[in-house]
Amino acid sequence: MTTTAIRASGRTVEIKRAGKELFPDDGITKADLADHYRRVGPRILPHLRGRPLMLERHPDGVGGGRFMQKDVPGHFPDWVHRCELPKAGGTVTYPVCDDLATLLYLAGQACITPHRWLSKADRPDHPDRLVFDLDPPGDDFEPVRRAAGRLRELLDELALPAALMTTGSRGLHVVVPLDRRAPFDDVRAFAHDVAEVLAGRYPEELTTAPRKQARGGRLYLDVQRNGYGQTAVPPYAVRALPGAPVAVPLSWSELDAPDLTGRRWTLATVGERLEEDDPWKEEPGRGRSLNPARGRLAKL
Repeated sequence: MTTTAIRASGRTVEIKRAGKELFPDDGITKADLADHYRRVGPRILPHLRGRPLMLERHPDGVGGGRFMQKDVPGHFPDWVHRCELPKAGGTVTYPVCDDLATLLYLAGQACITPHRWLSKADRPDHPDRLVFDLDPPGDDFEPVRRAAGRLRELLDELALPAALMTTGSRGLHVVVPLDRRAPFDDVRAFAHDVAEVLAGRYPEELTTAPRKQARGGRLYLDVQRNGYGQTAVPPYAVRALPGAPVAVPLSWSELDAPDLTGRRWTLATVGERLEEDDPWKEEPGRGRSLNPARGRLAKL
């Protein structure tokens, strides 16, 4: 297997076994993955910098099993930034991706998806993002489209701006920027209350029931990612699924696009998207306090 050397961030990053097919059915190699992350570096890095990561690695390709890695292994170079954070009974030393060289190094380690925390390492218990995870209850994507639109309407009532993205998997994420004042427990409680209000408005379509058996075919308004140590996929990350779909930020005007699905773009087609302006160039924008929104929610 060949080794490819790429210059980035003032370093030479070696991609070993560059010809290794990570997506055998699609002919997509480790070199292709690294090339994608090189192209999207300026767009994805603002969503990764300073954040603990959980690495989804597939050293034998997507058909060969995966492992989710939190602790930085001993062979990672010293220039890959790290942060040590508490967990039950000890600590975990997470990788942090602050530059393009690190992003390419992770691709060389067969990290297909770098899953990011919703908080930064300097204040790990205070998120700067709140995420609503919307997946279809079945094969039809229309319930996701409706739920996202209705959620935005409610967030507008609360004066909370929100951004929209495909997950590269089944659904969409609605992302609210926060000012990092509220701890995770408060943020998750607020997100749950928002979901309860929305489900109360559309009880035939939406639910907050965690158990599938209790959902009755309705779309689950999932707020469970809003917790310490939980992660969410960043924009422009590749997913370890057939076709190598890519998570992509959207403008709200694209919600009604007839061809929209959670896997609308793939590693093979995202290039056309990169020729356009980033819909999140100005979003999610300044982080907001939840206190005024909590007061408005209580009146609904």
